[in-house]
Order: sequence, then C-alpha cells, then structure tokens
Amino acid sequence: MRLTSLISAALVLLLARPAFTQDWTEFTSRQDSFSVNFPGQPKVEETIWASEYRYSLPARVYSAARGQERYSVTVVDYRDIERQAIERVKACPKGAEPCIGGEIRGPGYWKHDVRGAIMYATFKLLQRDAKVTHLMWNTASWVEGNMVQLTNNADQARTFAWIFMHYNRLYILEGTVPAGNPEPGLFQQSVDFYDKDGNRLYYQGMVYSNAYHGLGDYPTPPGVRGGGGGAGSAGAGAGAVDSPYGR
Repeated sequence: MRLTSLISAALVLLLARPAFTQDWTEFTSRQDSFSVNFPGQPKVEETIWASEYRYSLPARVYSAARGQERYSVTVVDYRDIERQAIERVKACPKGAEPCIGGEIRGPGYWKHDVRGAIMYATFKLLQRDAKVTHLMWNTASWVEGNMVQLTNNADQARTFAWIFMHYNRLYILEGTVPAGNPEPGLFQQSVDFYDKDGNRLYYQGMVYSNAYHGLGDYPTPPGVRGGGGGAGSAGAGAGAVDSPYGR
C-alpha cells in the first residue's frame, strides 16, 4: 500500500510540473542557415529591419518562452543591399557624395553598411533602458561577433545577447532571464551555421569575418562540413568549405 501511495504521489508531481520545464530541442532553419537550442518550437515572424544607412531589409524573428524566460533569434538578410544601393544612387543628384561610391564603400555606402552591421546591432541593444554589465568580442564556430550582457533597470532581468554575421546575414540572439536565474547557457552555447547545401559548418585555423570574407575581399577560411557545436566549442567532419560571396 505504501509503495502504491509513493508511486501515485510521484505521478501527481510529474503531471503537475509547470509548463516552463518543457524539453529543449535543437531548432534548425534551413531558410536562414542556422541552428540553436530553443525551449520548444519557436514562433516565426516576418519583419523589416532598417539598417544604419536606412536600407529596408527583410528579416525574420524566431522566438520562444520558458516561463518568464524569453529567447529570440533575429535574422536580417543583407544580400539584397547592393541592388537597393544602386537604385538609390540612380536617383541622387549628380555629384552628391553618396553618388560617388567607390570600391571600398560601394555606391550608397552599402559596403560600409554591411561592414558595420554587427556594430550597429550592438549599438541598438545599448540604447535600451538597461545597465551594460559586459561587452566583448567573441566567436561561434569561429564566426566572429559581439557578446552583450544587460541588466534591465525596471525589474533587474538579465539579457544575454550575441550578434554575428555570416554570408551577409546578421544574427541577433537574445536570451532574457529573471533576476537570480542562471544565464541561458543551453541557448547561448548551441548556435551553429550552415552552408547553402544545409551542411553544418565549422571553420578551422582562421576566424570568419563577414567584413572581409562575406564581401569577397578575402577567400573564405578553410573549414569542415558537419562540424560545429556552438560558441567556443570544437567540431569534426570532412571536406573543404567553398562558400562564394552572397550565396
């Protein structure tokens, strides 16, 4: 009788677990070439991102919640920005500074916009009503970016954000947890990037910098397909990565 009572009590506790204990799963977006751990299936919303030089770029926001915790990945597609810049320059007055263009900045400053995308996204985070507790350069699978930590002034909730750019897509990952909760490690350590064929990538021996490699100024670093494992972790695989600009 006692064993039966204990089993019944255990079942009650199991069934009574709150919704925020749902299992974490690896979510992969083939459309936006990334994967990350989410607490359940994320919601996906289409939106428009206004870039630093005022280009309107398509974006998607992937979001999920776990109790009071909030997780999101915003992906901004910069691959159409050159076309938009050329159209803009066609309409600008002859001799106006944006019309001059040039190899380094590109007509309409589109290359500067791409090079500064990580910095601009970081700047937007710093404008929030929050205290910056940490800001650093970091990598995920050897793709460079910034890490930002904020403490909300209103309720002391903490936001851990990571901003990367890979093949001219900007990735903004945010994990926000209530005051006193552990940092969102399952989220932050799980981001990976993929090539145009859906193969997980992991660069070797050299950091991928979109400001150089994404714009085609330098060849893409050597790497392996099938590697990965998130920020700061190693992976394994075989086969050279051949990733042309603007795929």
